[in-house]
Amino acid sequence: MSSLLMGNTIAENFGGPAKKLSTSQFSLEDVPSQTGKVGVVTGGSEGIGYGITHILLSRDIKKLYILSISEDIVNDAKKSFAHELGQEKADRVVWIKCDLSDWAQTKRVAEQIKDSTDRLDILVNNAGRGIMSYELTDYGVDRHMAVNHFGHVILTTYLLPLLKKSSQEHGLTRIVMQSSNAHQAAPEDTKFESLDELNQDLGPNAQYGRSKLANLLYSRYFNREVTRKGFSNLIINATHPGFVSTRQSKEHIHEPYPLAGYMVSTVMEPFKKDQFEGAMSAAFAATATQFFRRIPLLPCHARAWKPSLSRS
Repeated sequence: MSSLLMGNTIAENFGGPAKKLSTSQFSLEDVPSQTGKVGVVTGGSEGIGYGITHILLSRDIKKLYILSISEDIVNDAKKSFAHELGQEKADRVVWIKCDLSDWAQTKRVAEQIKDSTDRLDILVNNAGRGIMSYELTDYGVDRHMAVNHFGHVILTTYLLPLLKKSSQEHGLTRIVMQSSNAHQAAPEDTKFESLDELNQDLGPNAQYGRSKLANLLYSRYFNREVTRKGFSNLIINATHPGFVSTRQSKEHIHEPYPLAGYMVSTVMEPFKKDQFEGAMSAAFAATATQFFRRIPLLPCHARAWKPSLSRS
């Protein structure tokens, strides 16, 4: 199936007191062994990405590539991995600098990965630009779409031969698109038809939401055009992490909303998920085996569900 979002309920979106109400059936203890596997996590050194990386390392993944911008943040993360999981596990992390808004660099990174490993079992497209003000990249494209969506599509496309090979030789191979139920903030008339449309300044929430809608629709497209056409062991899902305590929700939110951001960064902090709780939906999509063939397609917002639009 092509899309998995955890339930849009208080319990599923928040941590703290709301966690007690959660009906989630998947927990850290349920993550199976990843012995012998190789993975890639974009933005895997902080926030939700750190949680995903930590979980995979704790389950004995053989090698894990972290793609991110800051070497300092990666080094801090590796120190934490060494302290909590042991130096041998931390040494399984390979960092490659990758700015997903630089598509030429993103292609080179994918080629570097293909040259350095003969398998790739897990690709978690997690990195992203949060709810921030409108900005264009050097390519002249809205930065939310450039980083959150196009950068990951380019990475996935150039890694696809290796992903296909792994699915044929080693069984279930996973791609996870870190989407969000914030996709509902995308405008009703979103069509993804032109650069002019994508470069409209919709405001921080809608810009972010549109990029997450694109993640969701890409997952459906990939499922239709790749998984169902000869690669049934290559599975893609779009996941929703919930409301998580990250640098995006504590610091970056003040850039577009100097005053209202205080509510998000401070007042709501006790109710946010921590990075490990936020990582669980992606961990499920990346590792679980027992439910995968029976997960229903997300009954998402109408603008993502209309077949005539989602196919185009």
